[in-house]
Amino acid sequence: MKKSKNVDAYIAKAPIEARARLQAMRRIIKEVAPAAIEGISYGMPGYDKGRVAWFASMGGYVGLYLRPPIIEDHKKELAKYRTTKSAIHFPLDEKLPVALIKKLIRSRMKTRSKSDARY
Repeated sequence: MKKSKNVDAYIAKAPIEARARLQAMRRIIKEVAPAAIEGISYGMPGYDKGRVAWFASMGGYVGLYLRPPIIEDHKKELAKYRTTKSAIHFPLDEKLPVALIKKLIRSRMKTRSKSDARY
């Protein structure tokens, strides 16, 4: 996907089958972290320059990217998803786990350092 200048453009350029999930991810993050500044970071939507979260459309899934140790701290709850140290892959053919995503974002908000919070 070509680089986008803002989140609206990013979602509009995403594959049609991913757009609703991307919009949902955006709503969830903005609901849990309403003061977080939205922008494009590393070519994908990021909040507080990624200090809260990023999300992206990838081949066959929507990824949620969180700084460690969030995924490790919730590994039992995330067992059914493909994960890395800082990413969770939500397949396009499954419903987004909204309550779980909210929990992960809340957890990230609690673990942010004071230096992170300035963005």
